[in-house]
Amino acid sequence: MTAPLFRPSMPPTAPRTALLTRPRIALLILLAVALALPTVADWMGEPFYVRLATRILVFALAAVSLDLILGFGGMVSFGHAAFVGIGGYVVGILFAHQSDGSTLFGLPGTVNGLIVWPLAMLAGALAALPVGAISLRTSGVPFIMITLAFAQMLFYLMTGLKAYGGDDGIALWSRSTLPAPLNIADHTTFYYVVLGLLVAALALGWRLVNSRFGRVIRGAKDNERRMAALGYPVTRYKLAAFVIAGALAGLAGALLANATMFVGPQYLHWSRSGDLIVMVVLGGIGTLIGPVLGAAALLLLEEFVPELMDLAHAGLGEHWKIVLGPVLILLVLYARKGLWGVVAGRRP
Repeated sequence: MTAPLFRPSMPPTAPRTALLTRPRIALLILLAVALALPTVADWMGEPFYVRLATRILVFALAAVSLDLILGFGGMVSFGHAAFVGIGGYVVGILFAHQSDGSTLFGLPGTVNGLIVWPLAMLAGALAALPVGAISLRTSGVPFIMITLAFAQMLFYLMTGLKAYGGDDGIALWSRSTLPAPLNIADHTTFYYVVLGLLVAALALGWRLVNSRFGRVIRGAKDNERRMAALGYPVTRYKLAAFVIAGALAGLAGALLANATMFVGPQYLHWSRSGDLIVMVVLGGIGTLIGPVLGAAALLLLEEFVPELMDLAHAGLGEHWKIVLGPVLILLVLYARKGLWGVVAGRRP
């Protein structure tokens, strides 16, 4: 029997998706570093690094919330820090009433995190609702200016609110409480709680941007008129995204108040919003993970570069942002997706 001249062609098979792509490997490494950091810091005898890393995670959460509307929705909010500050003030005000035994609207104060933190998210969302509803009537520069104006109004409101510290803010004597065995008075436990909440926020963000809701938001960023012509109520979608971002920023504010044991009007200042935008740009707009890297890069630069510059010349450290400027220019020119684009490749 002779062999056939032509063998039947094999049926086409579905292309296999590699499990260990470069972005996934980078994510696993970042998660492993984050999980191991307290152990390494303890081994080095430097507990300060745990507190610094906690602060980075808190600002990363705030930056991720901004990236949901800035990176995926094209909404350049210059007042996002206001929602962070509102979340912080919810913690501070309820702490103050719990400390002196007074009531707020007939209700006692509390430091229970299961009550205070959801309230901080609710307050951030409720504040974002009217701000977004008014701001989204415009776009471009007017949108930026209106969000900035709202944030500055809230900043001056809290500055003049002498019952809650005014300019001096509110100093916290203790952190919020969570059910046993979670004792967040311990810096390491608090670090892991913040890390867990950040991972949950990233998972929520990933689910949102890859859902029908996220596709409408991204489509509106590219061409809002076309999405409206297709029958989508674009403004409602964008407002929903704005409110979700405000809620996550409120949670970041509650965690920031616990991390620093202080709440003050400076949390709402427009310069804080500028810092959050820099974190998003530095890490990579529209990448979700990028703002985490951006927050780490900016806060590490802010922490260590002034010390190094002061070693070179006393007093030079206060001008450390002259280092930040060239870094931003190089990233914008040569790294389209920011630090995350460098880490995960051109198509993260």
